[in-house]
Amino acid sequence: MNLKKYTMPFNGTIFHAMEKIEHNKEGFVLIVKENLLIGTLTDGDIRRALLNHVSIKNNVVDIMQKEYEYISLNDSLDVIVSKFKSNKIKYLPILNVKRELINVLTKDQLHIALLEGHQLDLLMDFNQFNHYSLTHEIYNRPWGFYKTVFLNEFAQAKIIHINPLQQISLQYHKKREEHWVVVKGTGKMIIGESERILTAGSYIFIPRGCLHRIKNINESEILVISEVQLGDYFGEDDIIRIEDDYKRNKKEQYV
Repeated sequence: MNLKKYTMPFNGTIFHAMEKIEHNKEGFVLIVKENLLIGTLTDGDIRRALLNHVSIKNNVVDIMQKEYEYISLNDSLDVIVSKFKSNKIKYLPILNVKRELINVLTKDQLHIALLEGHQLDLLMDFNQFNHYSLTHEIYNRPWGFYKTVFLNEFAQAKIIHINPLQQISLQYHKKREEHWVVVKGTGKMIIGESERILTAGSYIFIPRGCLHRIKNINESEILVISEVQLGDYFGEDDIIRIEDDYKRNKKEQYV
């Protein structure tokens, strides 16, 4: 694996460290001497040094942290997860018995690797997970809003809020099935040719191609649904709309 984005030589300057951190977008750099990790440096360390009138021409050794947390190649997942529970730790160098730098693991990379179902291997290239996101935007809709809370290649999970007396479109999907659990509120569900009243704890399975719609029938309380989608595509354009209170056409890419 290529560690150049995370490392710099011990004889480099603070300015060099600033450039490295700006490039890697991770907020830290590791200081090495002949593959040995001798210290760490974060953007916070640099800010504090500058506030104390340290010149950016100074050597990084002057301000680096010589005491740091790390993990070894034989550490268990329990050890790794335990170390990342500290709010102060956003990354962990991976060292061999000679304290040579072997790899680097960030907290986000760990979470994404595990959520993606990978068997954790401390020698794997964790940079492959950098394009994933653990956070997703809230998407406003005429009936309320939704937020994706988990997404990978085989599943998506959403939290859906439907405003009082509002309803989503009558729709179906070609490329996914859905599993709904009502978290809060009361709704009237159309699924296929049947109707059901749903309350907190109610579960609904929606197969691919099945017409469905839900309305919040409460005049004052929000209807909250936890939705899990399973399939091979989760784009909002896999919504075939049959009826819609808000006069949106079938090509509009939202529920």
